[in-house]
Amino acid sequence: MTEPGAAAPEKLVGALASGLSVLRYLAAASAPVGVSRVARDLGLHSSTCFNLLKTLVHERLVQFDEATKTYAITLGVVELAKGALEQKSYLRMIRPHLDELALRHNVTVTLWHRTLDERVVLIDRADNDAAVRVHMSIGQRLPMWVAALGRVMAAHSDLTVAQLKARFSALRWEEPLDFNTYLAEVEEARRLGYAIDVGRFSRGITAVSAAVIGAAGQPLMAISTVGISAQFDKAAVRALGRDLRMRTAEISKAMSGRPAVVPLNGIAGAPARAAPNANACARRAARR
Repeated sequence: MTEPGAAAPEKLVGALASGLSVLRYLAAASAPVGVSRVARDLGLHSSTCFNLLKTLVHERLVQFDEATKTYAITLGVVELAKGALEQKSYLRMIRPHLDELALRHNVTVTLWHRTLDERVVLIDRADNDAAVRVHMSIGQRLPMWVAALGRVMAAHSDLTVAQLKARFSALRWEEPLDFNTYLAEVEEARRLGYAIDVGRFSRGITAVSAAVIGAAGQPLMAISTVGISAQFDKAAVRALGRDLRMRTAEISKAMSGRPAVVPLNGIAGAPARAAPNANACARRAARR
């Protein structure tokens, strides 16, 4: 289907047109759909539709759910369209990750977008089914460097230690936190690919965050998961962090068009090393 005013080519490539119609159909679908329904709604032969879908799965533009035998669009489409991304389109692609994280780990999942004034704004949220859970309002704003999301943002920033210390001095925490400890936790976030805040920003609340990185290597967004601290143990926090790291790496790849490398012992490009303690970070800061 051509847009108004667009001249049709002398010869349409039927397979390409059909493949694009399948992509558009899946993009508009409110839920994953099976091959029979796609074929029926688009007027395609079932075998042709099946082959188109399998090709799109191979090209990582569509995903197939073996359990339900259904197809859905993937973040691979964002990678193709990264130059024309707008907020609504990338939110549509990220939303399934938020929902899956919330249900899998029984947490509230929040998506924060970086603004020009070194703040972040909450632009999307997925809730879990727990009777008692953390609630946050869309549109809420926070300093960019605070809580778990602040540590992971700092880990991917190009700030010097002195610049980061100046910003840290303006932050407010419910539980006291000194800069040397904060800096050590930023270094830990750089190594792991995710950051953790246990009751520092908000008493009784554990948050785990990972950043979405743009083509220039700077953090664009952060996905932060929050829950009641008493409901977590260390194993649960580590599993949540690894899941977040994998998902934000996939989203980063789709939005930047660059390969996502998720290391086993740290973020892409960072050498594996033991987590530094506060004294080591303080000595490093003094040398700078």
